[in-house]
Amino acid sequence: MNSWLLTNALAALMLPPLSLVLLGVCGHLVAQRLRHTGNAIILLAIFMLLFLSTGFGARWLGGPIEQRSLPLVSVTGSGAQAIVILGGGRLYAAPEEGGLDIPNPQTLIRLRHGAQLQRQTGLPILVSGGAPEGNGGSEAALMARSLREDFRVPVKWIEDGSDNTAQNALLTKQLLQADGVSRVLLVTDALHMPRAQGIFSRAGLNVIAAPTGFVTQKSLSAEDFIPNAGALKSSHYALHERLGELWYQLRYRNKE
Repeated sequence: MNSWLLTNALAALMLPPLSLVLLGVCGHLVAQRLRHTGNAIILLAIFMLLFLSTGFGARWLGGPIEQRSLPLVSVTGSGAQAIVILGGGRLYAAPEEGGLDIPNPQTLIRLRHGAQLQRQTGLPILVSGGAPEGNGGSEAALMARSLREDFRVPVKWIEDGSDNTAQNALLTKQLLQADGVSRVLLVTDALHMPRAQGIFSRAGLNVIAAPTGFVTQKSLSAEDFIPNAGALKSSHYALHERLGELWYQLRYRNKE
C-alpha cells in the first residue's frame, strides 16, 4: 500500500490539475521579481488547464494512444487460450448493495466486453486486480462476483495480489503458466491498452489486444471546445498513460 500511495502522490504532482496549479503558484512567485515572466507562466498554466478541460484537448492527447489499439474485429482463428480482464477501480460501500464495494463504471465496461468475448469464444476468464488501497477485498474478487451474478459468465482464475499493471502481468503469467496458457485476449481500456499490452508481452505472454472504453472516437462538435470536468479526466488519463509508458521503458530497458 505504501508504494501504491507514494506512486499516486508523485503522479498527482506531475499531472493536471495539481501540476498546473503548482505551475501557476511558481508563476506567482517568479512575478515577485520578474513580473512579465511570472505573469506569462500564470497565463500558460491557465491556458493549459482550459485546453486540457476540453474534448478537443482530450482528443489531441488521447487519440494517438487509442489509435494504437483498434477494436478487435474478430476472434476467429486467434488461437487465444484465455481472456484476461484488468481491473479499473471500485466504488466503496455502495449503500444500495448493503455497504459492499462494487466495480466502478470503468471496470464494468471492461467486464461487459470480457463477458461478450467469453460468450463468443467459450474461453475461460482470468480477472486481475488486488487491493492497493489496503482495505476491503480484492478488486478481482469484486469483478468475479459481478461476472457471475450480473453477466452470468464463469471465472476460472482470480489474480488478487497485484497493485499495478506490471504486477498484473507478472502474477497473471504465473497463474496461467501453471495451466499451460500462453496466448490471451487482453481486455482493458483503449487508453491503457498500449502500456498493458507492452508489459504483458514483456512478462512472456502472447497478447491479443481487445480494447474497450474508447473515449476519443466520436466526431468533433461545438461542445468539445467548452471546458468540462469529464474532458479534464480524459486528459489526465491520457497523460498518466504516456508517463506510465515512459517509466516502463526506462525501468525495463535493460531487461529485454
